[in-house]
Amino acid sequence: MARKNINLEAIDPVEIYGAANKNLEALCSWFPNLKVIARGTEIMLDGDDKDIEEFSTKLNLLIQRREHKMNLTPYDVEDLFDQDASPDRFKLRGDAVIVYGNDGKPIKARNRTQQDMVKAYFENDLIYAIGPAGTGKTYIAIALAVRALKNREIKRIILTRPAVEAGERLGFLPGDLKDKLDPYLQPLYDALGDMIPPKKLQEFMAEGTIQIAPLAYMRGRTLDRACVILDEAHNTNLVQHKLFLTRLGCVAKFIVTGDASPIDLPNNSDSGLLRGIELTKNIKGICTITFRNEDIVRHPLVSKIVKAFEKA
Repeated sequence: MARKNINLEAIDPVEIYGAANKNLEALCSWFPNLKVIARGTEIMLDGDDKDIEEFSTKLNLLIQRREHKMNLTPYDVEDLFDQDASPDRFKLRGDAVIVYGNDGKPIKARNRTQQDMVKAYFENDLIYAIGPAGTGKTYIAIALAVRALKNREIKRIILTRPAVEAGERLGFLPGDLKDKLDPYLQPLYDALGDMIPPKKLQEFMAEGTIQIAPLAYMRGRTLDRACVILDEAHNTNLVQHKLFLTRLGCVAKFIVTGDASPIDLPNNSDSGLLRGIELTKNIKGICTITFRNEDIVRHPLVSKIVKAFEKA
């Protein structure tokens, strides 16, 4: 048995311990045989040498991570124990847990291209993710947004999608703005429902923490301290595409997802997605991740169906 005292005089201990000591409790939960007593800036450890050394290492990593983040949460503590940790490990490795689902299941990148998308998110402020259906590009985008919200790196998530029918004519939909948009945004709701408990999701939407905004209503807005996702971007024309991109605030992340093949606009040549990518390809801070048929993570038949339709 050994003892060690750690002093946190160089930093406000509340920034490390978290609200109601939640971060400290999460850290201590990984060391059931180690006695930890925190009094102000001093932490007293009593236990096995190995546990004390490991606890000290993880605590130092948490302190270093605080230098790069506005607020620490128990999710940061979980990340420290996800394989080889470092303050920037999550940014440098795309295969780490992004967020935990409602059932406790870890949500992480499932293939190399998804890993590239996760890395690109931390290295750029605007990310294009293009590719066929079923590659998980929208799901990963929402997971990154939910993680940022839970870690208080952003204040809100804004989801938008062009209200363009995929061949059918839905006509004049009844209800308020949300009711009219819901059919178009259901895939986004499904993803959010996997990661945020239903009651909390309703609260977030009621208070505006999670917003559903029609693309046409973006004009005049500056979207700051937010993660903004434009889904089905292939159904925007070039004017709409520019409108969206120019809403980027000083501290924000924009993710644009789409598929260049199933364009539902009346004239396929009107799509602004590929044109927008071409015009911005040499701008620093903008990255394009391209998914291919082999990246499809749905039922194995989906990949074969996509290939069959492409040949036709």
